[in-house]
Amino acid sequence: MATPDKPADGELKKLFQEIRTIAVVGLSDNQSKPSNRVAAYLKNKGYKIVPVNPGAEEILGEKSYPDLKSIPVPVDVVDVFRRPEFVPQVAEDAVAIGAKVLWLQEDITHEEAAKKARAAGLTVVQDACMLEEHSRLSG
Repeated sequence: MATPDKPADGELKKLFQEIRTIAVVGLSDNQSKPSNRVAAYLKNKGYKIVPVNPGAEEILGEKSYPDLKSIPVPVDVVDVFRRPEFVPQVAEDAVAIGAKVLWLQEDITHEEAAKKARAAGLTVVQDACMLEEHSRLSG
């Protein structure tokens, strides 16, 4: 069922077909971490992954950036693996760089930041795993 926190399946399918570049905020270079597994899966499915982690130079063979505003290419989705208290700044930066989607991974929600992102025209997904949703919708 579609909610303000999760679009309907048809909209999510369309989103996965249209997006190309995913900035993963909080992407860990540790292969056992969920952020690394999700990003590796998405990269394997053909998406361009842009790591956002100020403590790493490269993750999954891709140059890492300290923040969203440092990324020199257009970003379709900002996929967030940070604690909720960091979400408002990430959402503000996602709006500033012209992202189309703010995706907060499982157990991450921030309604105020989500409202601001939606008001700026972004699709917002909260408390949902991008890997699980892509896998479920692609059969």
